[in-house]
Order: sequence, then C-alpha cells, then structure tokens
Amino acid sequence: MIKKNTYFLLALLLMSLLSCTGKGKQETTATPSLTEKPNVIVVLADDIGVGDISVYRRMHSDDIVLQTPNIDKLAETGVVFTQAHAPAALCAPSRYAIMTGNSCYRSPFPWGVWGSYQESPIKPSDLTLGRMMKKANYHTAFFGKWHLGGDYYRKDQPGVIYRSPRNEPELDVDITKIIDGPNQKGFDYSFTYPAGIQAVPYAAYENGDWYPLGEDSKIGYISQENMSKLGVKLPKKEGLGDLKWDPHHSGPLLVGKALNYIRQKAGQQEPFFLYYCSQAVHLPHTPPAELNGIKIAGTTPSKHMDMIKELDVQIGMMVEELKRQGIFENTLIIFTSDNGGLHVDRKTLASGHLPNDIYRGHKNQAYEGGHRVPFIFSWGGKLQGQTSADPVLGLDIMATLAAITETEITPQQAMDSHNLWPQIVGQAQNKDRALLLQSGTTRDLILIEDDWKLIIKVDKKDKTDQTRKPIALFNLHDNPSENETDNLINSPAQQDRIEQMFRKYNETRKGGQPTGRP
Repeated sequence: MIKKNTYFLLALLLMSLLSCTGKGKQETTATPSLTEKPNVIVVLADDIGVGDISVYRRMHSDDIVLQTPNIDKLAETGVVFTQAHAPAALCAPSRYAIMTGNSCYRSPFPWGVWGSYQESPIKPSDLTLGRMMKKANYHTAFFGKWHLGGDYYRKDQPGVIYRSPRNEPELDVDITKIIDGPNQKGFDYSFTYPAGIQAVPYAAYENGDWYPLGEDSKIGYISQENMSKLGVKLPKKEGLGDLKWDPHHSGPLLVGKALNYIRQKAGQQEPFFLYYCSQAVHLPHTPPAELNGIKIAGTTPSKHMDMIKELDVQIGMMVEELKRQGIFENTLIIFTSDNGGLHVDRKTLASGHLPNDIYRGHKNQAYEGGHRVPFIFSWGGKLQGQTSADPVLGLDIMATLAAITETEITPQQAMDSHNLWPQIVGQAQNKDRALLLQSGTTRDLILIEDDWKLIIKVDKKDKTDQTRKPIALFNLHDNPSENETDNLINSPAQQDRIEQMFRKYNETRKGGQPTGRP
C-alpha cells in the first residue's frame, strides 16, 4: 500500500510555503482549509494547446491575439506547470490514462480511438477517478465528453449488447440508454455526451438515460443534409441521435448542468468531485451566439478561436458560482487538456494565433505540439503566481488527489500516476523524472528524460507493437521547437544516449514497471 500524506504533513508544507518567496512567486495570504476535505473540479479541455491559453502564450510572445482572462486568473491564483504533457497526442487514449492513472499502453486498446458502441478499455479492476474519490467519501459527478466506449442494447435483440463494426450507418442500436458508462465507473451523477460533439450517438444523457433536447425530441437519423441547415459540418459519420441535436447549444447546456450541480452540492457536508470534460474546442467549431451574457460567435478571427473564448467563459461561470456559493476558497481546480492543439485553419493562421505556441506539430503527432498541454492547479487563491518546470503528465491527477484526500492506492492501481503535491507547495522538485507517452494514429512512442526526447516508430504491421526503431532525438533545451535540422538521431556523439534511452523505454514497458511515485 502507498500511504498518502496526512493533513498534518500538508499543513507543514503549506506553512513552509508561506514563509518563502522567490522569483515567479508571491507570498500567499492564507492557507487552504485542512479541517475539511476540499471540493475538487478537474477541467479537461478538448484539443487545447498551450498557445490557446494567453498566460502560456505570454511566456514566449507579447503578441496575444486572443485573451483567456478567466483561465489566466486560475494561473494567478495557482501553480502553472510549463512542462506538462498529455499521456497521448490523441484524445481517447489520453482520457483512458487520465481516468485510470495508467499509461496508455496498459489499455487493451492502447492506441484508440474506440467508438461509443465499442467495449470500454476500463476494466472492473481498474481504479478510476470516480471510484477513488468515492472511496475518499466524495459525491462524484461527470460532465461532458466521455469517449471511453460503452454498452448499448441492440434494437433487434433487447438485452443483448450491441458491438460496433463501425460500418456506415449503424442503425441497430437502442441509444435511449447507456448500459455501461460513467455511472458504472464510479460517478454518482453524470451528464454525458458519449463522443463529445463529433460522433455518434448525437445525443445527451443524464445518469445514462437519454436526455431529450427539446419537448418534441425523437431519436432519428442525423444526416449531413440536416446539419448543413444549421451551419454544421459533421467531422465524423452520420448516424443515430436526438433530432433536436445542434452542437451550438451543447456548451451552454453542459455548463448549465455543472452550475446546477455546484448549487445543489454547496453547503452539504459531503464534498464533491466534479470532472468537467468540455466540448470545446473539438470540431465541429460551433460556438454559441452568447454565453453568460457575453457574445461569442463572430467575436474573434475564427470559429476555432470563438470556441476557445467559449471555454474561457465556461470556466469563469463555474468560478463565479463557487464564489456565489461561498465555497471558492475551499475548492481545488485543475485545468488541463487531453492533447495538444489543432492544426490551424486558414483564418486562425492568418490572425497570428498559434494553438501550440512555439512548438512543432499538432494533435496526433509525436512532436511537442501534439502532447504539450496547459496544466494549472488552483486552490481558492492560496497558491498565487507560481510556476514549475517539473515534467508532469495528465495522469498525475489521480495520485495528487489521493495524497490530498488521504486515499490509499494499491501497487497495481494507477501505476504511472505521480503525486505532484510536494511540487505544488514548493517543497520538492522532480526535474529528473522520465516520461513515457505516445502519439496517436501515427503510432509513435516517446520517452522524455531530462532535456532529451526520443521518438520511436512502431511498425503498424506488427499488431503486438514490438517492432520499433528510434527515428528522432531532440535536445528540448537547445531545440524546443524540434527543428529537423537539429534532429540528432544520426549524430555519432549521441548513439550511446539513443541506445540507452531506447533500452530504457523497452525495458520499462516490457517489465510493466510502475513509473509513478508516492
């Protein structure tokens, strides 16, 4: 068993933090309440890169095309990690890793992406964020994009689970109820878009039951022809859904449900855990006309950037509600993304906005732009203005929350999640940590150790993923943008390093060694 930090230790660490200041730090004025467990909100944005968030963009440029003031305020009242990575450069495998604290390769489907009608990669024995926080005596809630498979019954054989051949179209599914989803993975309450706004079923669910989007809602066939009337281009195939489906309204509906949940749980003795998986900024880019009285659509140079603005307003609305309910000071908020930013569209590019800042590549690629993400930890204004250059992964959320809530994790659970709490309170650094992660459908593996990054190509013909070879070595300190002219894979001086890193990756994965630390 891994025994997590006690509240007494947390108090000592925080008091020590209060006594010191330094470059990039400000003295805090109060300590988080340790007499009761904090409420916790984890925000997982969809396809947000570091360049999409202005506090990160300002680290390399004064040319800020789009401001994200509400997310920036979280940074001002928290810790900003500048070397944070998603577990994968693609959403589905990243979401598995963040949910379980296990690296993507421990999944039965390590590369993703699985559809809503496919078997979930989360096994009954897996610890999930929901299950762990319930173990810590929290009321748990999931909001938004699930994207971790699921079970639905067949129409023609009630009681028999439908399994997706992923043909076009799939019409034999009874999509009125999710048989295996968030509520079966540890969440007391859920309001779910099974595949976000990008794929079937085009519908919303409350506690696994279809949530009609209109008074006269019916289940039917969502076609591109009908979506075109709403100005929507389906990024995936046509299929079943709520005939009132309009992704322009999905964000406002989602954040509204989250605000209702905060109101209901505020003042109750039991703390809450809210896992908020925003629909923004995945395709289709369908910003609402306005949100919280703020105009959104058409107020930035592109629809993509409108969606970033919508996400920022959503964050602001949740913070406002926490303050209105008097619980902001005792609520932890963690903000991050499932993978790096998108390949920019023409209007976004023309504006000068760079979703991935100075970094090469984008979502689904092994370059930094594919997996480097924002990661902000805020606690009611108690950890003001700090930055950390320690390497972190999104899947570290689980061990960190386990430490804060004094919840034990067995050695076979959350094996790759690292407790960040000592770094958050400034009592430790872990710059030597090695990170194992992956790209997406390009099937590249990644090892980052110190300032060195090795990219390993997997032969797609080998379904066991055992046929691999190093294809790139970059020194991220000297070459953070991974310019190909400084790819050191063929450098005679680096062959020993390449061999050592390649061996380390292979041995770690083959031995199944846990890479997280208490």
